[in-house]
Amino acid sequence: MFRYLYTFVLAVAYLAAVPFLLPLGFKKRYKRSLWARFFPVFNERFKEPSIHFHACSLGETKALKPLIERFERINLSVITQTGYEAAKEYKNAEVRYLPFEIFLYRWLIPQKALVVMEAELWYLLFFLSKRKGAVTFLINARISDRSFSSYKRFSFLYRRVFENVDYVFAQSELDAARLRELGAKRVEVVGNIKLLSKPSVKGLYEKPARKVLVAASTHDPEEEMILDAWLKSGTDYMLVVVPRHPERFEEVDLLLKETAERESLKYCKISESGALKADIVLVDKMGVLNEIYSVADRVILGGSFVPVGGHNPLEPAFFKVPIISGKEIFNQKESYSYVKNIYLIEPRRLSEYIKAELVPAEIRAEANIGPLVDRIEDVVYGR
Repeated sequence: MFRYLYTFVLAVAYLAAVPFLLPLGFKKRYKRSLWARFFPVFNERFKEPSIHFHACSLGETKALKPLIERFERINLSVITQTGYEAAKEYKNAEVRYLPFEIFLYRWLIPQKALVVMEAELWYLLFFLSKRKGAVTFLINARISDRSFSSYKRFSFLYRRVFENVDYVFAQSELDAARLRELGAKRVEVVGNIKLLSKPSVKGLYEKPARKVLVAASTHDPEEEMILDAWLKSGTDYMLVVVPRHPERFEEVDLLLKETAERESLKYCKISESGALKADIVLVDKMGVLNEIYSVADRVILGGSFVPVGGHNPLEPAFFKVPIISGKEIFNQKESYSYVKNIYLIEPRRLSEYIKAELVPAEIRAEANIGPLVDRIEDVVYGR
């Protein structure tokens, strides 16, 4: 009964949303993902049964690498366009966008296992996958402080979700306790598997003679905030700006170009120059952030000076550079706890910390995916 009521409510919501979804489908940010997810006539099903991995966005998709590499062939679904681009890098993966839940009845095919990353707790995804014969896993599971109260308000739904999850592998003991409170069974703590994703660097960009300050994964208005602080600092750092979302490249380009002209500074876009060779550089390419980190002398981690919730600090920490961050990290507290020497500051202190002597960040935790791999292989290979 619950399944039918849940599907009916989603169907009504979908029909009400269609007039708003159609215009969004023509915007660059949603052009591919929206049509595939909400109008699945444009979204082919997986061709053959295998292990179905599912992740939401870029970070989660990249973090699956040490697990995906263990298998000869997998199916991989994602939610966002950046996640899709990252997923296409896996040569052993057939990649799709995950359709809106009401379309999963016809879209899902039988799989050996369903492996879902972090907080993608879609009821019909787990229910229908299990009904079609998959053993179901929730991995790298976490529940942030900020979201736990919301989860508890909808505990009636999450208990239904966890009825269809066979194994849960949590990031921490606190996450495990919260998951059990919501109804999860067979919960085991293995740490954050993002700790296992060692960044691969091809050496695309030569290290400049000047020191490099990287403003990474920035959101509006962080670019302007960081730009002003960099100018006030009076340092000789080159400023390299990497916006989080590609659809913002044009507006950030305009901001940086106007500032450079006003201040009589050199400016370039990396898509045109192919190198870091100006006072201010815009990285208007996807998938090169680790390449930029590899030549950085200092990193300002975006998404943390505005209420976005922060971004993964582990990637820059792998390169042992000083990391400056804001305090709006409510979605990344667990990841931040794994890194030593991150400087959490108010925006007004950016200029001070850009020119201060700082200690490089270090990763101080480990993860163990052995139990997770063993369990999935038991399912896949029938051991």
